[in-house]
Amino acid sequence: MSLIAIKGLSLVRSSPLFAGLDLSIAKGDRLGLVAANGRGKSSLLRIMAGEDEATTGSVTRARGLVTALAPQDPPERLMSLSLQEAVRDALDAATAEAESWRVDVLLDDLAVDEALRDRPVRGLSGGWQRVMLLARAAVVEPDLLLLDEPTNHLDLQRIGVLERFLAALPRDCAVVAASHDRAFLDDTSTRTLFLRPQDSADFVLPYARALQALEQRDAARERRFENDMRKVKALRQQAAKLKNIGINSGSDLLVVKTRQLSERADKLEESARPGHKERSAGAIRLTNSGSHAKALLAIKDTAIVAPDGRLLFRTGELWIENGDRIALLGANGTGKTRLIGRLRAALDGSDPAIRGAASLKAGYSDQALSQLDAWPTPWEAVKRSSDLGDQLARTVLAGAGIASDAQGAPIARLSGGQRARLAMLLLRLVQPNFYLLDEPTNHLDVAGQDMLEHELIEHGAACLLVSHDRAFIRAVATRIWVITGRRLVEVDDPEPVFDRLMAG
Repeated sequence: MSLIAIKGLSLVRSSPLFAGLDLSIAKGDRLGLVAANGRGKSSLLRIMAGEDEATTGSVTRARGLVTALAPQDPPERLMSLSLQEAVRDALDAATAEAESWRVDVLLDDLAVDEALRDRPVRGLSGGWQRVMLLARAAVVEPDLLLLDEPTNHLDLQRIGVLERFLAALPRDCAVVAASHDRAFLDDTSTRTLFLRPQDSADFVLPYARALQALEQRDAARERRFENDMRKVKALRQQAAKLKNIGINSGSDLLVVKTRQLSERADKLEESARPGHKERSAGAIRLTNSGSHAKALLAIKDTAIVAPDGRLLFRTGELWIENGDRIALLGANGTGKTRLIGRLRAALDGSDPAIRGAASLKAGYSDQALSQLDAWPTPWEAVKRSSDLGDQLARTVLAGAGIASDAQGAPIARLSGGQRARLAMLLLRLVQPNFYLLDEPTNHLDVAGQDMLEHELIEHGAACLLVSHDRAFIRAVATRIWVITGRRLVEVDDPEPVFDRLMAG
């Protein structure tokens, strides 16, 4: 029996997000929900949770179904509560009074430090806020658990905890996770729904294999469409010839035959459907201004310290050459972002332990995209970061997925995906030959991640990146640096590091 059955569902906002969606979720299902930014994933989760309404279609829920949604961001009313209070708030008053122990057990299962449990939600990192939202959803012991981008802001250790937590849920509990984290989807899902404006596709396969099946299906449909259109063209050409002969000869039979051929062409053309073409959420393009220097950056053995002066690790002697794409890995709190900050601060030549080539030109993006805070609007950001003329500035913003009506609006109104694409656009305008990227795939959909991977590889740009995205690191990195035992070491294979970090 289905926990929830969706029939003919459609959702229209400023434009159609999806239509004709049929979907059934059974006990124990593990469904990965995949779509480009702004294409209705969060809305579909809210519809399944009963928090939003579709434009048309029906949603049928099993009697007594308990559904819980972990959204991307905490509501404002929770911000002043402690983490523990925010989780307890999800319970009804009677249960919270009689079974408050459920909160403690759940926070233990999610490996939440005791010191964090009394901290206000407002003061928590994005990752711990995400853990709190998951705990709020799980504490009600739902039959259907809905997760909206659950790995955003989580480091690998937290992702490991999340994956083990989901694997340990009761077998009857179904999970639907909207995510752009390809490795997470492969680890946790047994079904994949690709949400599309028309003809959404559901495969009983984890993400990577489902994507292969989808691409094969799309290619087959495109071949069939092209074949159908060739037949339409041939039928129309044949009909035109017979029409001319019929007119010249006065044959009624040829006139009838001409009409029949034209009708067959019309019907075939009407029924032909082209293969799916994904509408881009905005392009990501980077550049590499190049350098003749072999070593872009040389680092002497130096100490990386915490704000309180505590030693985090020593670097040893390091160098970064043209074309190096280095992934920096380590447990949360070991100093990855501190090293990025130290490098960024040293590029003006003031740090004797860190020396850059004369031709070094760095571009930087942090995980919170705080570099965008310097400008009020996307328009101001592009104009002040470049010498582009007005029309070209509007064109490049539109190409990055920021429509004309959003170009002069506050940057704060942009979606996470739009902010990420704007940050990448501004990086390109700087024309760097060395990128410092801290969690660059946060908020990027799969198409955006693919574009970013392609651009970094295609242009041979050197970069040092911090990322929890295993698929991104596997695709991009040519070198792996790991912080371990208060030392920075280089390893050949990231997989044992992933396993160790996720095991906690």
